[in-house]
Amino acid sequence: MKILIVEDNNSLREMLSRFLRKEKYEVIEASTGEMGLELTKIQKFDLVLLDIMLPGIDGFEVCRQIRSDSMIPIIMITAKSEDHDKILGLDVGADDYMVKPFSHQEVTARIRAIMRRIEPKKEKREKYTGLEVDETNYSLKLFSESIHLTKKEFEVLYHFVQYPNQLFTRDHLLDSVWGMDYYGDFRTVDSHIKRLREKLKTEKETNWQIKTIWGKGYLFEVKNK
Repeated sequence: MKILIVEDNNSLREMLSRFLRKEKYEVIEASTGEMGLELTKIQKFDLVLLDIMLPGIDGFEVCRQIRSDSMIPIIMITAKSEDHDKILGLDVGADDYMVKPFSHQEVTARIRAIMRRIEPKKEKREKYTGLEVDETNYSLKLFSESIHLTKKEFEVLYHFVQYPNQLFTRDHLLDSVWGMDYYGDFRTVDSHIKRLREKLKTEKETNWQIKTIWGKGYLFEVKNK
């Protein structure tokens, strides 16, 4: 397993590298956001440990750029325990975060937890008229055309297509997709569904739609699946 550490604090970066190598991980180091981004373009990594406070491009922007074309797991590292940093990190695509100082045991536990979630699974693919949603590689095809979705857009859609014609409240979607620890508001759900509808627009005939049930929530309405 190959891990990229993006951390400008030399002593912390070197300490993490030594520890992870003892745990039999392959480790590559970067001291700036720019260096980290360049490495992700020329090498394949299984996970990124990413500090927020970096010189030049900060960790939030690095995470955003990585996430724009890759689903590689990202654990953000912060010296601050404020909810704002945690929320922003999750919003730009981080999978988890750690607050300094942290123990070696916490690092390995969080890495193992993330890798368990993304272990190869049995094929998980849902098909409807013209729509194919594949969780194994986070891909979406609309009448055979690949459609780019952000990670959260995909997770919202996949949650819907697993349970056709089932009503979900916005509160349920926040808990199921963003997690119980998310502190955002319902507008996050609304904005993601709005973007999904725009990306799923087609002039061809379908038997499905993301439907708003006013005052209650949303459902993925399917007729004659």
